[in-house]
Amino acid sequence: MDLERLGKHPRLFFLGLGLLAILLPWLPMGGSTNYVLRILTTAVLYMILALGLNIVPGFTGLLDLGYVGFYGIGAYTSGLLAIHYNMSMWLILPLAALNGALWGTLLGAPTLRLTGDYFAIVTFGFSELVVLVIRNELWLTRGPMGLPGISPPSIFGHPLTRDWEFFYLILILLLIVLVVVTRLQDSRVGRAWFAIREDEIAAQCSGVNLIRYKVTAFAISASIGAMAGAFYAKWFKFIHPDMFKFWESILILCLIVFGGMGSIAGTMLGALILIPLSEVLRAVLPQGLFSARYLIYGLVLVLMMRWRPEGLIPFERAQARKAWLAKERLKI
Repeated sequence: MDLERLGKHPRLFFLGLGLLAILLPWLPMGGSTNYVLRILTTAVLYMILALGLNIVPGFTGLLDLGYVGFYGIGAYTSGLLAIHYNMSMWLILPLAALNGALWGTLLGAPTLRLTGDYFAIVTFGFSELVVLVIRNELWLTRGPMGLPGISPPSIFGHPLTRDWEFFYLILILLLIVLVVVTRLQDSRVGRAWFAIREDEIAAQCSGVNLIRYKVTAFAISASIGAMAGAFYAKWFKFIHPDMFKFWESILILCLIVFGGMGSIAGTMLGALILIPLSEVLRAVLPQGLFSARYLIYGLVLVLMMRWRPEGLIPFERAQARKAWLAKERLKI
């Protein structure tokens, strides 16, 4: 099945990917099983981040360069609640999501009247502000010393320590996020987002409350990013300000552009390709040149913009809308 047909039948993509993921920990891979599972767990984690970010630029048409700020907020919320209050992860996840949504609303409400480059600059400034607060507020986050000693999650008193346990846990979180994002895409809220993306003036004339729907998109996107950060802290058991640099936002945005802006299946496929590619480059590039992988990502995106600007799996609704407009022009 080619990518065009895959974009029109995303359920087949999700079903095949889900069956493969469930069986993967039990497939014979030799001594590299744990290493492969850690890479795939990271890829699934970035799928969640990409699905969350995709709501803002993909569904609503707003360029967000500060998504890593919500990722860091969720991670430090998880770490602080686990260390100081010994709270269960099943309570931490919704609390981190609510905290992310709160900060997303506080950032979005006063700034979403901005458009284009001005809005992107504000979101970039927010992510840098979050990192500065984390690095300098020693009394709360221990700053550059990091936050060690985060307890692992547990289920019915059994602590999760094995790689396959974390892999299945992140798959469950991905399934939850996938259901939420898919339902939002097909809902009245999703239709309002797409209307804003296509033409804000036409959407406003049709009765769409621009500020309310934009803030809603920003809050939901931020909550998903914070939830992913909460899992990340529980998985690594240590977090540091350097884990949430600006380049993480660029990487997540690259996943969306590479897979297909606005396409759920494309976003997941982009993460499934580019994140393992990072480990391949780690093995291929010399030790001191690993940071050059961002140049390779940039080259990949330039080639994509030249040969396939709509991404690997184009957004099927946008394609249908173009066909409908073409038919309307013929009628006129």
